[in-house]
Amino acid sequence: MAKTYGKPPYQTFLIHGGPGAAGEMAGVATFLSQRFGVVESFQTRLTINELILELKKDIEHYSDGPVSLVGYSWGAWLSYIFAASFPELVRKSILVGSAPYKQHYTKDLQATRLARLSEEDKRRVRELEAGLEKNESNKNEILRQYGKLMEITDLYDPLPSDDGMVEFNLNVYHHIWQEADALRSSGELLKLGYNVVCPVVAIHGVHDPHPYSGVIQPLSAVLQDFRYHLLEHCGHTPWKERLAKDHFYHLLLAELPEKIFEV
Repeated sequence: MAKTYGKPPYQTFLIHGGPGAAGEMAGVATFLSQRFGVVESFQTRLTINELILELKKDIEHYSDGPVSLVGYSWGAWLSYIFAASFPELVRKSILVGSAPYKQHYTKDLQATRLARLSEEDKRRVRELEAGLEKNESNKNEILRQYGKLMEITDLYDPLPSDDGMVEFNLNVYHHIWQEADALRSSGELLKLGYNVVCPVVAIHGVHDPHPYSGVIQPLSAVLQDFRYHLLEHCGHTPWKERLAKDHFYHLLLAELPEKIFEV
């Protein structure tokens, strides 16, 4: 399942986060599609292996050669796993706001987030977390509200945004994140880097509560070709940042060796 932007050839695939936040990279897709064809690939399966095969199907359907993957948050992990699984299909992997690749880098994550919230918002976070644990029918809406609160903690100076197109799916989130977290805890996630042969570039906000050290240090030890860019005045989602958005897009365009539209 996917959505195309711009004109073919489609050489750039955007991989959303969540897991279960389909549509959250629509703004990035729209911007990039002014220069070249883009595919926003949606995740609908309930295991990592099935997601990998789903992405493979999208790539083979829309492209006839290796592509660039731009993965955001959890999607950065999925892009990394895919590059290790099907190296012949990936020209470059760009990891935006990736989660850490070793468990111990996450120990202060929730404390950092909560410290950035008011007492009222902290109370609301606890209420929403309790709601997600209960058997309620509106869990996808609860997840959406929880995500909006996390944006307060995750962004430095956010621009006004409309996430009405994002489809939050708690079922996908629970199934995939449980498996992904176990993959990281076991050390197997990081080991996959030895199978990645394409260039990998990380773009990470300094203000992101997911520490950039948890991306840069582990990946530097296992990847053959790895570089990174740190964005000042930037949190977890660079294209939503007032002070970092332009710099982010400048870096992204520079890192994507795609064919520009012919006039």
